[in-house]
Amino acid sequence: QVQLVESGGGLVQAGGSLRLSCAASGRTFSIATMAWFRQVPGQEREFVAASSWRYGPTYYADSVKGRFTISRDNARITVYLQMNSLKPEDTAVYYCAASTNTYYYTISRYEYWGQGTQVTVSS
Repeated sequence: QVQLVESGGGLVQAGGSLRLSCAASGRTFSIATMAWFRQVPGQEREFVAASSWRYGPTYYADSVKGRFTISRDNARITVYLQMNSLKPEDTAVYYCAASTNTYYYTISRYEYWGQGTQVTVSS
């Protein structure tokens, strides 16, 4: 099993920044991908960004390219999401996810999930 704990959510004004963190524990040796998803009430959970834990490439949803950056700390087994130029439409619960495979965009391929952290962007 892998356990994921998110932190860093909160309330921010449009144009501001937040940095989310996700710390992994347990059988972390099995992780191939760590990613961020987000969900608005009444909508499906959507992909935001992913990082290949073993090899390094990163992937982003079109809606966040140029504004969000995913990074990792290998020593602490932690992944981050730096969110800049935030917009009200970024408001959602953000979830950290981990997978033993490299199907980065497919939500059903992620086996492990955090409990989520709320991000609210005011207009």
